[in-house]
Amino acid sequence: MKKARTVEEVSMDPAVQQLLTKARQEGVETAFDRADAHTACGFGATGVCCNHCLEGPCRIAPNGKGPQRGICGASLDTIVARNFLMKLTEGAAPHAEHGREVALALLEAAEGKAPYEIRDPQKLLRVADGLGIETHGREVNEIARAVALKALEDFQQQTGVLNWLRYRGQKKSVAKWEELGLLPVNAHLEIAQSVTRTAMGCDADPLNLLLGGLRMGLVDGYSGLHMSTDLQDILFGTPTAVKAEYNMGVLDAKKINIAVHGHLPLLSEKIVTWAKQLRHEALAAGSEGINLVGVCCTGNELLMRQGVPVATSFSSQELVIVSGVLEAMVVDVQCIMPGIQQVAECYHTEIITTLPYVKIPGANHVDFHPDNADEAAQAIVRRAIANYGKRNPDKVAIPTVKTEAYAGFSVEQIVGALSALNEQNPLAPLLDAIVSGQIRGVAAIVGCTNPREQQNVGNVAVARELLKHNVLVVATGCSAHSLAKHDLMNEKGLEYCGEGLRAVLKAVGNAVGMESLPPTLHMGSCVDNSRPADLLTTIADTLDVHIGQLPVVGTCPETHSPKALSIGTYFLAHGVDVHVGVSPQVKGSEWVTQTLTGDRTDEELNLDKLFGGKLIYETDPFLAAQKMLDRIDLKRRALGLSVASDAPQSEDTVEHL
Repeated sequence: MKKARTVEEVSMDPAVQQLLTKARQEGVETAFDRADAHTACGFGATGVCCNHCLEGPCRIAPNGKGPQRGICGASLDTIVARNFLMKLTEGAAPHAEHGREVALALLEAAEGKAPYEIRDPQKLLRVADGLGIETHGREVNEIARAVALKALEDFQQQTGVLNWLRYRGQKKSVAKWEELGLLPVNAHLEIAQSVTRTAMGCDADPLNLLLGGLRMGLVDGYSGLHMSTDLQDILFGTPTAVKAEYNMGVLDAKKINIAVHGHLPLLSEKIVTWAKQLRHEALAAGSEGINLVGVCCTGNELLMRQGVPVATSFSSQELVIVSGVLEAMVVDVQCIMPGIQQVAECYHTEIITTLPYVKIPGANHVDFHPDNADEAAQAIVRRAIANYGKRNPDKVAIPTVKTEAYAGFSVEQIVGALSALNEQNPLAPLLDAIVSGQIRGVAAIVGCTNPREQQNVGNVAVARELLKHNVLVVATGCSAHSLAKHDLMNEKGLEYCGEGLRAVLKAVGNAVGMESLPPTLHMGSCVDNSRPADLLTTIADTLDVHIGQLPVVGTCPETHSPKALSIGTYFLAHGVDVHVGVSPQVKGSEWVTQTLTGDRTDEELNLDKLFGGKLIYETDPFLAAQKMLDRIDLKRRALGLSVASDAPQSEDTVEHL
């Protein structure tokens, strides 16, 4: 059995270290312990294990020894490409389902069947206009209904192209995808065809399978990311900058604590409402009120719009329960560890599932649909109140660690801040800073934390290194949690910024009444990766260039989820270089690896040739940052912009963190 890591080796977060120590002392197993107990399968880790039928499983040894084809005759390249496509499909499907759920909720709200209201009618009008929907003389709910039906067409139509792709896609990119036959028709159709392609006896062409993966990236991007963000902004309001608190110290021993976890904000928004309305019942139960905290992307959604504090990210979700003060953890969909129920059984916490297709053995279930949102939220809050009396004081231990962070940087908020410098042309200050080299480039740090990795180290190291070299950093998902917890979303983090970037952040901040913008901008949840994409589209269109020509990169240093791969593939299709710090499980095929990483030397197609962006796989965060800086400089040169060729090379190591 492998040796268990110390708590310091598990995470650089002192709150996680403290609670993991407590869990181990109390004999409570967490994801970090399970990660130490597991040895990764060498065949699966390189993508060469095929279990798509009952003839196998077949495993191809990458060293050339043993059988080099599956029983059906599938080659090593086919097996790896097919497995990669399956992962991208698994990533795109939940995001597309997210978009469909929100579209249905908007439809029911517009028809008066669900207790939601349109909180951003101006965004509704902009989206309707972008979709070609007539708005003149029509009531808000009538327009909302038309937008919702247009969204649902993207799951039903049998011909044409996704409405959201036509609306949000950059025309130069769309033309390229059309040329290659990559334009998706409807999300459900594309997902079903992708599953069919990976079935035994179907698609066996590695290149065709990889192109199918790009198609899945577009499904994720437009039926998932863009649709979800637009419709959630319409329903719940477009985020504006908020100041909130991060880390386990946001838990409150004197209050009833409820954690909301998952990705879909339809129910959690209502829990915020009912936590306020039922405060008198919480007081009657002997507490000082109700304290809501967020986990993962549901936490991001409530943070941006409601200022709800965030406790932690994916890999340490179980440790919120180990604090001993959590009355209920309410989960919806995506990134929910089944292990939370086993941990909860060691304390008084009640795990409450809410969707009919996402349940956990042993957990309690409160069925949620948009039309019963108030009833479900009310029932959940009351269950938490009733659970308060079961808390064991001897098991209570709340880390005092917490930090302040700014969040809510939607594209609208960023443009609004820039307009304080140039009202007529808000993007001009940003473009001027990029052209002059004050801002070397832009990087989006997205995605996850992974129990196998030292938590937060990859995300924080990459961010600090890029900031030092004047790269503007935006963040989404659990990576945003990593950066916020380590002072990269407040003024303290300015010490990590290069001189040029620091000057720009201070200038924009001063213009809107702040000391400075934070060094990294929190743009939201996983589906909100549409926000940096919209920003890039606006910049590229202003400059009349393809998005892939911009000095921008995407990075997911600690990914664990196929969703991060499908989001990355969406950006690759735009020509944006994408770095991952955890193996994407394709290295068993040199052909597939070189096609994705742009390292093919023959005349055949690879991603870099095809789109202008490539996959960068690098586990060392400092080497990864340098590779991204090199690609940023390459694109600056191609645009005729100056390059800081004398930029200092980092001698830091991960241990310095």
